[in-house]
Amino acid sequence: MWKPEHRTAADRRGLRYESDLTDAEWALVAPLIRPAKRGGRPRTVNVREVLNAIFYVLWTGCQWKALPKDLPPRSTVWEYLDLWDWDGTLGRIHHALYVEVREQAGREASPTTAIIDSQTAKGAVKGGLRSTRPATMPARRWLAASATS
Repeated sequence: MWKPEHRTAADRRGLRYESDLTDAEWALVAPLIRPAKRGGRPRTVNVREVLNAIFYVLWTGCQWKALPKDLPPRSTVWEYLDLWDWDGTLGRIHHALYVEVREQAGREASPTTAIIDSQTAKGAVKGGLRSTRPATMPARRWLAASATS
């Protein structure tokens, strides 16, 4: 049941896009993203904006080349998405948010019971249909004739 505190937590009116992370959401996700590697070129992109761009594509269903100009370039966003998928960052974020949602709902962090339901349907009867016509009776040609002839 929605309560006033739920409505204020879900209010996204102050954000640039509805898909953008709030400060509270960013506080949950930020520790799960690995820092830039030591040495080499320093990271110049805002990682929060990269996540906002990924969520924008997921939220709106737009094409990558339709990303708004105030978000990072699509090639940068795609590279981070690919990297985070490969190194398991997306899985860690998903798991952390999954546990958080379950705990907020008053449940244990991981489910303790699984219910498996299945249904089977009888397939086709082996052998197909039997003909009621005797085998010695010739086939009727008019059944196979086309409608134009």
